[in-house]
Amino acid sequence: MTALRLSVENLLASPNEAAMAEVIAEHVRHTTGRGPSPSEITSWRRSLPALARDLADAGLHRVEVLVEYKLPLTSRRADVVLAGVHPRTGDDSYVVVELKQWSRAEPSEMGEHLVLVEGMRGGETLHPAEQVRRYCEYMRDFLGVLKDRPDSLYGVAYLHNAMDLDVDGLADRVRDERSRLFTKQRRGDFLRYLGERLSDKPGADAADRLLNSVVAPSKQLMTYAAKEIREREQFTLLDEQQVAYELVMRAVDTARRADSKQVVIVTGGPGSGKSVIALSLLGELFRQGRTALHATGSQSFTQTMRRYPGRGSTRVKNLFTYFNSFVDAEPNDLDVLICDEAHRIRETSTNRFTPAAKRTGRSQLDELLSAARVPVFLLDEHQVVRPGELGTAEGIESYALSKGYAVQRVSLDEQFRCGGSRKYEEWVLRLLGLREGGPLPWDGDEDFEVRLVDSPHELEAALRAEQGTARMTAGFCWPWSDPRSDETLVEDVVIGDWARPWNVKKDRAVGDAPPSMLWASEPNGFGQVGCVYTAQGFEYDWNGVILGPDLAVEDGRLVTVRKENRDPAFKSRKQVSDPEFDQLVRNIYKVLLTRGMRGTVIYAMDPALREALARLMRWG
Repeated sequence: MTALRLSVENLLASPNEAAMAEVIAEHVRHTTGRGPSPSEITSWRRSLPALARDLADAGLHRVEVLVEYKLPLTSRRADVVLAGVHPRTGDDSYVVVELKQWSRAEPSEMGEHLVLVEGMRGGETLHPAEQVRRYCEYMRDFLGVLKDRPDSLYGVAYLHNAMDLDVDGLADRVRDERSRLFTKQRRGDFLRYLGERLSDKPGADAADRLLNSVVAPSKQLMTYAAKEIREREQFTLLDEQQVAYELVMRAVDTARRADSKQVVIVTGGPGSGKSVIALSLLGELFRQGRTALHATGSQSFTQTMRRYPGRGSTRVKNLFTYFNSFVDAEPNDLDVLICDEAHRIRETSTNRFTPAAKRTGRSQLDELLSAARVPVFLLDEHQVVRPGELGTAEGIESYALSKGYAVQRVSLDEQFRCGGSRKYEEWVLRLLGLREGGPLPWDGDEDFEVRLVDSPHELEAALRAEQGTARMTAGFCWPWSDPRSDETLVEDVVIGDWARPWNVKKDRAVGDAPPSMLWASEPNGFGQVGCVYTAQGFEYDWNGVILGPDLAVEDGRLVTVRKENRDPAFKSRKQVSDPEFDQLVRNIYKVLLTRGMRGTVIYAMDPALREALARLMRWG
């Protein structure tokens, strides 16, 4: 985990607020690869000095102040974590502080934990006390140092610019010791709160233990799918994730009462929590007895979801279906239809093999919108990887509005896969030309490892040596054979004297190799090389990626090489133009490079690309 470590004396002795803000900004630039927003800089200039004065007045000069503390395995940052010694027990004690400059705010009618803030764009935001409570819950779930001492962690939201009447109603939402809220009118109470949890003793050792804590194994989405639906929430939703969840739940009530349709669109990058939101919604709706289904355009994703409920759970398994299952659905037959991976929506649910009598001419989007009172679309437009995939936020919103439906949008601007490394995601986007600015040097991220290797042998050995789940993937640059008659897989992916089979083509195991939809989740999937169609939507701790010969460097530029690609979907230039092929291949490698939670190992077949990557790593 990363944070900028300061002391109360550091903050009080800073020559000016702007200089301190620049120090913090440089830390954020270094750890995320992006500059801070103007609102963040303003917060550092105004909120941190206020907190420092409060700590000094509370007599807590030796508490360690961890600024912009990065939560494990996410890119979400808590404003401040105070690390010190508990005055009564003498044990480590931590207080997570969420600082708000708000002058006025009020509870929103759109959700239990949502608020409206005067002057803030974008509508509802998460209640700050609920925000900090979830940060604490998330840290307890993932940090080994807190595993046996959960009561050593506290949370507080401090609205240091607001009087009680300015935020009337917000205090009513406080739930426990990890979700306290104080205004400037309650400054005395805030100082007493701090003094009851921290003493004026050096907090450096406690800070060391927190920052160096072992991170607990990540909660794998598929492993917890059935528990989420049948029992209770297994995942802690943070910030915009919770906002999206509550907007959908409120839309369900609104649509039923008003006999109307409410459309919700949630956008976010890889690992931003879209599928976690989907499972949380499906679980709550299931427990409430609402009619709800989860649909995707991915057989691997849907079949894996169906697998985890286990025996005797047919009802749960039946909640997972496909986009093309709603051709004949009655309008508004469902309360909610959750369209996960909605970037995979296609033009129609039928194809050239569909009997003429069953070709309705309706668009697949129209079928999905019609099927439920509340259609929910979760998507990432950079994950469009096949010709004919049409799911975009603008396209869905435009069509829904043309039908007279109410639409709400939520952006998940944080990233949870790739160890939460925004820096790595930015590096991948710039490397592939999916974001302007050209490739960036990689100068490391202590929460996420990126390694280049010189051969596929080295790539496979590196993955085998790591603890946790690992998979190898590659661009579609080799033929994909059917299994032999003796039930063995053909080693199609051949690079020099190294050869491995693709993952199984179909939905049945071949020897010890799992069926295609279980390649990413079954341990025996490691022996095969996955492609984008089996990897998309899944995660594993360690990610090995072979950049095939369809990605190369020519005249100093990254280019795609159509003749090297073997994907049958890209064969026809009439159906897939060269510019469309170029875009889709870059999207494919973006998906493959962002499957890992802890690290990625990369081997590039093109020598010029391999050298270009090596230079980017050396320059860092």
